[in-house]
Amino acid sequence: MLEKEFFTEYGEASQYQIQEVVGKGSYGVVASAECPHTGGKVAIKKMTNVFEHVSDAIRILREIKLLRLLRHPDIVEIKHIMLPPCRKEFKDIYVVFELMESDLHHVLKVNDDLTPQHHQFFLYQLLRGLKFMHSAHVFHRDLKPKNILANADCKIKICDLGLARVSFTDSPSAVFWTDYVATRWYRAPELCGSFYSNYTPAIDMWSVGCIFAEMLTGKPLFPGKNVVHQLELVTDLLGTPSPITLSRVCFVFIFPGS
Repeated sequence: MLEKEFFTEYGEASQYQIQEVVGKGSYGVVASAECPHTGGKVAIKKMTNVFEHVSDAIRILREIKLLRLLRHPDIVEIKHIMLPPCRKEFKDIYVVFELMESDLHHVLKVNDDLTPQHHQFFLYQLLRGLKFMHSAHVFHRDLKPKNILANADCKIKICDLGLARVSFTDSPSAVFWTDYVATRWYRAPELCGSFYSNYTPAIDMWSVGCIFAEMLTGKPLFPGKNVVHQLELVTDLLGTPSPITLSRVCFVFIFPGS
């Protein structure tokens, strides 16, 4: 991909030489690039027509703000944000990240010889990064192998905080959980219903458990086809909750905050 095909009106783009496209999605395109002046390699995420939908603009702004605040070895770092030459031409956003070689989804898919030491190191980094996020009262809400970047040296970094939320109370408001569309397979059971509850950082920890199980088995633990099937898979593996547990759940649902 040539620079003129990737960049549009951004004058700053001349400082980067595009190498290849490394990812595509509904958000846009990610390309690896090199800075001729420093020789450093980066990943440039191009998000097109960011103001076409308000929800998309809010999600992009949220991710940028959180990643610029959450500086940690296990969370992907924003290097630079390209500014448009004028507001009238501001349609696309180019965010420069540190370059990672792959993601955990690809690593687990192509490697069937991972050792327990690999699993331990992956999990250690994931938990360390997540602990840092939770200490800042940030819930990721969309942890999955594709949102964990990886390098050949087994270093991993959490990415894609577009669905993350900040909560400084024990009982987040209903607005806190709007637009929750995380991947079903890694979603905590309490998020599979349409009712509101007092969620905790445990929703991210459930996702970590699902990811860890996938590391060990090489396949998703709960590949539900829909919400009902998802809950069926969970109960088939974990068993039916005891009457005491169910009564406690009902009590919390009827009397939230008790």
